[in-house]
Amino acid sequence: MESTLDTVLVALSPEITDENADRLLDAAMQVAGPADATVVLTYVVSGEEFLDAAERLGHEGASRDDADEVLADHETVTHLGARLDERGIDYVVHGAVGQVAEEVIAAAEAEGADQVFVSGRPRSPTGKAVFGSTAQDIILDSPCPVTYVAAQSD
Repeated sequence: MESTLDTVLVALSPEITDENADRLLDAAMQVAGPADATVVLTYVVSGEEFLDAAERLGHEGASRDDADEVLADHETVTHLGARLDERGIDYVVHGAVGQVAEEVIAAAEAEGADQVFVSGRPRSPTGKAVFGSTAQDIILDSPCPVTYVAAQSD
């Protein structure tokens, strides 16, 4: 049985540092580049973060329906997009407003992702039990394989 890799989703949120976003993209490009796969940069923000970003990026009056367009202009996304352009890797931006795990899983399903790349911050076992883990939720509920890229501690 031959399997193909057409779509790779990279999960992003404001909690991921620029350095860790670069590490996450590096891992995704190692897979997407040789497979000639499209990378879906999926940036998820809360409602308040969306309104702040829309205003700051010149999209006053934008609604959740405009999330792709607004978040495509976000600094993190434009930086990662430029890196993908340099490598000749096709990409699209999927912006979303809501809970990160839920939106990433929904995007993976909607985009037909073959693999998801996610990062997270180191936490104690007690912290995970009390607060949960977004990365863990994505790993457990994703419709496709997930690659976890450990975050560098500050």
